[in-house]
Amino acid sequence: MKKTPLLNIALSRLIASLGHGDTVVIGDAGLPVPPGVELIDLALTAGVPDFVSTLNVVLSEMQVEGNVLAQEIFDKAPPALPVLERLKGEGALGEQQLVSHEAFKQLTRAARAVVRTGECQPYSNIILIAGVTF
Repeated sequence: MKKTPLLNIALSRLIASLGHGDTVVIGDAGLPVPPGVELIDLALTAGVPDFVSTLNVVLSEMQVEGNVLAQEIFDKAPPALPVLERLKGEGALGEQQLVSHEAFKQLTRAARAVVRTGECQPYSNIILIAGVTF
């Protein structure tokens, strides 16, 4: 059995297969998934699993060099925002890019996968850009 916190087979496989610059989206329950992009659906019910828990587990295995957020997250200020700001300050999310929510949805078309959570707070979405460990 794995020693790391991530137990989901599909998500573990995805992270192990990432190359430098590949993107992974962690999204709330309402974020649309573009046709042709893999969906790893973790949502069980409203709030389960939540965005922050999912992000923390992904970060335990994924090397991240950057991230993309929709600017609207700062207007709505979901509960995840202080956590994102803390992680950014700690350097866990790399360089941050801000785009409109519409541009964010366009960027999801190039993602290796969208990880859908049960989060029901608006704009609780992030695109993680894979880095390298060397």
